Amino acid sequence: MGMCLPCLGGAADDVVVTPDPDARRRQLAEAAEKRQKETTYRGVKNPEAVERKKKKQEEMEKQEMTGSVSGGGGGGGGLRWQVG
Repeated sequence: MGMCLPCLGGAADDVVVTPDPDARRRQLAEAAEKRQKETTYRGVKNPEAVERKKKKQEEMEKQEMTGSVSGGGGGGGGLRWQVG
């Protein structure tokens, strides 16, 4: 019976202290963000390349939109015929 008493004395050291609500909220937000990224890039070998390609595509679309607006009265949307 004397063997169990040292085990009970060490039980207080094993207690995990829960963080304050703000820290817990931050941890949960970080975990959710990480899960979302993992889900987004599931099956993708190089997620950085995918991001670069996506940003480049968005820039191209943005340039097309600004180019067609500033193109004005050509009526062709930026396309020009060249006779050569």
